[in-house]
Amino acid sequence: MTKKNNKDSALSDDTEQPLIYHLIELRDRLLRVVLVVGVVFIALVPFSNTLFSVLSGPLMAHMPDDSSMIAIEVASPFLIPFKLTLFLALFISIPYVLYQLWSFVAPGLYKHERRLAVPLLVSSTVLFYAGAAFAYFVVFPLVFAFFTGTAPEGVAVMTDISRYLDFVLTLFFAFGAAFEVPVFTVLLVWTGMATQEGLREKRPYVIVGAFVIGMLLTPPDVISQTLLAVPVWLLFELGVYFSGWFIKQREEVSESTGNSSLAHYKPMSDSEMEAELDRTDKEDKS
Repeated sequence: MTKKNNKDSALSDDTEQPLIYHLIELRDRLLRVVLVVGVVFIALVPFSNTLFSVLSGPLMAHMPDDSSMIAIEVASPFLIPFKLTLFLALFISIPYVLYQLWSFVAPGLYKHERRLAVPLLVSSTVLFYAGAAFAYFVVFPLVFAFFTGTAPEGVAVMTDISRYLDFVLTLFFAFGAAFEVPVFTVLLVWTGMATQEGLREKRPYVIVGAFVIGMLLTPPDVISQTLLAVPVWLLFELGVYFSGWFIKQREEVSESTGNSSLAHYKPMSDSEMEAELDRTDKEDKS
C-alpha cells in the first residue's frame, strides 16, 4: 500500500507542477495585457472628446445644419467618451494581446503547427482591422445618409450619443468578425472538418447564409445588409482558395514525418507503466 501511495504521489507531483507553472505564466501574461491596455488608455484619455468627434463624423456629415447630437443621461457627456476610449485602447492593443496568447500556446505546438499558425494569427488581426475600417469609411456614410434621408417631414434628427456609440460598436465588431471568414474557412480545411471541394459545393448555402448574417447583424436596411453579405461571400471564396496552400503544407509535413520516430510511436500499456514506475522507485531507493 505504501509503495502504491508513493507511486500516486510521484505521479501527482509530475502532473501538478507543470499545471501550476502554466497557471503562473498565464497570470503573468494577463497582467502584461492589462498593463498595456491601461497605458494605452491613459495615453488616449486626454483626447477622448476629440476621438468621439471623429467617430461621430460620418453621422454629423449627413445631419441637418440646425441639428446636433444630444445626451439624455446626466453623466453621458463624461461616460460615453470614457467608454469609447476604453474600447479604442482594447482595439489598439489587439496585436499585443494576440502576441501574448501566441507566446503562451506556441511551446506546446509542433514546428509545422507553429509555421502554419503564424500566418493565421497575422491575417486574422489584419482582417479584423480591415473590417472595422470598411465599416467606418464605406458602411457608415451610406447607412447614415439613408437613415437621415428617410426621416419624416417635421421630425428632427437628434441622436443620443449613448445609443450612437452602442450602434457603431456593434457594427465595428460585426464587420470585424465577418472579415474573419477566410481564417475560419482555412481552419475548417486544415483540421479536416471540411474539404476544399465540399466547401465549393456548399457555395449557394454560404451566399444565403451571408445575407442572413447581414440581416441579423446590421440595421434593417438593404444597403448595410448587402455591404456585409457581399464581402462575407467574397472572403469565403478567398478562404477556400488559400486553404489549398495549407493542404499542401500539411501533406508535405506528413510526408516528411512519415518515417520519423513519431510516426511509429506507441503509448505504453498499463503493465508497462507499472513496470516503469517500479524501476523508477528502485533507482530512487538505490
